[in-house]
Amino acid sequence: MTSLLEQFLFATAWTMDKPEAYSLPVLLFTAFGAACGIFWARKAAARGKRRASSPLGDPVLFFSGLFLAVSETYKQAFLYVVVFDGFYNWWYFPFQLCSVPMYLCLALPLLPEGRVKGTVLTFLQDFGILGGVMALLVPEGFLWEYVTLTCHGFLWHFLLIFIGFYVAFSRQADSTKAGYLHTLPLYGVCCAIATAVNLTVQRFFWPYSYANMFYINPCFPSEQAVFHTIAITFGTPVGLISYLAASCIGAFLVHWFCGRILPPSPTDTPKEMVSR
Repeated sequence: MTSLLEQFLFATAWTMDKPEAYSLPVLLFTAFGAACGIFWARKAAARGKRRASSPLGDPVLFFSGLFLAVSETYKQAFLYVVVFDGFYNWWYFPFQLCSVPMYLCLALPLLPEGRVKGTVLTFLQDFGILGGVMALLVPEGFLWEYVTLTCHGFLWHFLLIFIGFYVAFSRQADSTKAGYLHTLPLYGVCCAIATAVNLTVQRFFWPYSYANMFYINPCFPSEQAVFHTIAITFGTPVGLISYLAASCIGAFLVHWFCGRILPPSPTDTPKEMVSR
């Protein structure tokens, strides 16, 4: 079995020249992919066939999560076998902000209708779109000399945009200010998990490998361009707090934007919006 897996991974290890982050082909492909994500999100939402009573909940979200999970499994195996030759690099552990929608989409069928599910859906809209857009604006992290890994990176973030706008267009998110505020504790839990992973890897695997989930490893200055400068100038804690505050503000702007382009229908009440 292992031999067959290795054969498959090496057979798909097609190489190419590593794309330049802001070259014209990358910019055009990014714009095209993001536009397609929004277009198909609107088309999927317009069908209005959300099966809340289905064991899968919303099939669009569940199968999006399933696709993310399968593609991430391939990526992890490819990195371990092909790229790092049997060494697991914890930097690529799948718990960045852009990874969270995979887990949430798969968990949705297990959640009862109510505020918790509404919060998860709103999180997929606000932080999902934010994560997808920001990664595409700074794409160096998923540009490889391998075709499949590069395609995985682009498709992953296009799908995050699709998921977020699908939630928005199908009006499953709570577009009120309270709806946004309810996502912050969930974001806080995700940050706590990310920090626990970072510190655990730091404790047991440094200096051979380290993790920077959510880019908030307290042992190092932020690796994000602006926030790295802040951390170097004012200290790592200030850099991390600035980064977390900026991400919350970014999610709020997404929330506000989606609420503006898709205001609640006249028949919606706050209670109905939370229970969706």
